[in-house]
Amino acid sequence: METHIEFPDNRLLVELCGEYDRNLSDIEQKLGVQIVRRGNQLVIIGDETTAKAAEDMLTHLYERLEEGRTVEPADIDREYRMDNRIGNTKPAKPTAPGGQIEMFKAGRVEIRTRKKTVEPRTDAQKAYVQALYENALGFGIGPAGTGKTYLAVAVGVNMFIEGHVDRIILSRPAVEAGEKLGYLPGDMKDKVDPYMQPLYDALNDFLPGKQLAKLIEEKRIEIAPLAFMRGRTLSNAFVVLDEAQNATAMQMKMFLTRLGEGSRMVITGDRSQVDLPKHITSGLSDAERLLKSIDSISFNYFTADDVVRHPLVAAIIKAYDKDGPVG
Repeated sequence: METHIEFPDNRLLVELCGEYDRNLSDIEQKLGVQIVRRGNQLVIIGDETTAKAAEDMLTHLYERLEEGRTVEPADIDREYRMDNRIGNTKPAKPTAPGGQIEMFKAGRVEIRTRKKTVEPRTDAQKAYVQALYENALGFGIGPAGTGKTYLAVAVGVNMFIEGHVDRIILSRPAVEAGEKLGYLPGDMKDKVDPYMQPLYDALNDFLPGKQLAKLIEEKRIEIAPLAFMRGRTLSNAFVVLDEAQNATAMQMKMFLTRLGEGSRMVITGDRSQVDLPKHITSGLSDAERLLKSIDSISFNYFTADDVVRHPLVAAIIKAYDKDGPVG
């Protein structure tokens, strides 16, 4: 069957199609349809189901352009993965604080930061982001590349710039990933920064460089190893513990009990990448076992289907999962 869609603004239609029609080619490949441009119309050729899916996807992407936003490959990927939203106009229940309430309109979730607006690309990511706004303590558990830490940091930056928290604290266990690095040169910051680099990378995506440097200097944003958290009470802060599978059970208890008045805490980890000695229990698994039944603590899980890195990463994770535990 053929489906015809007319777009009134030719300039936006050019953006919708992408350079050398790459966006149309991407949609064709994902949905198994053919899309032909005729003047200010796009003609979709395919069966009834796939043609309707392509029509809804193109309509949503065109609406993005009308709102002054861009259409990137990630946006096409998100529309394809979250196909249960296609044609859905029922607003989600607004539960986020402050200026984030409107982000749930028409089921769309956005995290606004100083440098970019971040949108979840899978249903699991969307549920995770909503859970972080709704709960004082949230866990994100799943394989690498599923956006657990990236989205947590984005939510933290959003809550910080909207004034819901006074500071951001990001932490990781300083555990070597299966290799002995020896003594690192430099002062304490030089020694621990390599372990913390993924957290710096995420912050650099959301905040301008000079502003980020100033906030770090003023200690309104802190990036520190897990061992440095002992004895602190973290009030009015957004706190993230990354790579939590490498925290011991005792470290995890210590970290969780730092939660102070007005704070939010997010714990992220991948149970398949534990770098602790075999006889030591992972604090992530221990916390999951003990805290599952407590209200106001959310647990969100990701699979290889939620990987948003290179498509090969999902295939690699599935291959390793099929083969069984590594080590």
